Amino acid sequence: MDIEQKQAELIDHFVKQASAQKGAALGSVIVEATSHPSLFAFSEILAVPTVAELEGTENSVYFEVLRLFSHGTWTDYKSNRGCLPQLVPDQVLKLKQLTVLTLAETNKVLPYDQLMLELDVTNVRELEDFLINECMYAGIVRGKLDQMRRCFEIQFAAGRDLRPGQLGSMIQTLSNWLETSDNLLISIQEKIKWADTMSELDKKHRKEVEDRVEEVKKSISTKAEVDFRGLEDIYAEPAGVMDYEEDRSRPKRRRHPRC
Repeated sequence: MDIEQKQAELIDHFVKQASAQKGAALGSVIVEATSHPSLFAFSEILAVPTVAELEGTENSVYFEVLRLFSHGTWTDYKSNRGCLPQLVPDQVLKLKQLTVLTLAETNKVLPYDQLMLELDVTNVRELEDFLINECMYAGIVRGKLDQMRRCFEIQFAAGRDLRPGQLGSMIQTLSNWLETSDNLLISIQEKIKWADTMSELDKKHRKEVEDRVEEVKKSISTKAEVDFRGLEDIYAEPAGVMDYEEDRSRPKRRRHPRC
């Protein structure tokens, strides 16, 4: 089963559980959901009416915990520790995994120093073990650990729940991308049209050259034929050749001896 399908089944399971509970009884459902090793999306649970009703009540702390896991990070938890319940170890691990996903949203090369600060990790060995065993093996990120440069190069990262106001930003980003793509497509079409025009001009020019070459060939051939016929006429002239019998019948001159 792939991670997306498993996520969908888990979300459906916890949505049904949350829908069947109210008030303080939702606390155990929320703890179980935020501790589950294969669940990384919580906005659907947060949107369940019985969960949304917790906000502003004496049980609102459970709502705030679920909202933290939907949009927050480990640093956010430390900043609001006094207002939130103590997290169990599985929740701590989950929130640190989600923190890596949040960092990967804006930067595909994460320095070790930044990761150790955000995750409260004291040394590189511990950090690399966490990234390998708890992130890459879990299938939420793929990447390369670069010990020489002391950074984690992200190749893939699973998406988190959208934060309030983030949808509008994403729509604007996609709109900008679509506009850029349209302009690029127009540019490509213009270049194709220009290439086609140049190809036609090249074909036309080549045809003109070939026609000119044929004309020159014909002209040379005609001139050569005329010159050859002229030579034939010269050598075929009757007065130009003496008949042998005529020469024999002509009286010979007598030679007189010299004194």
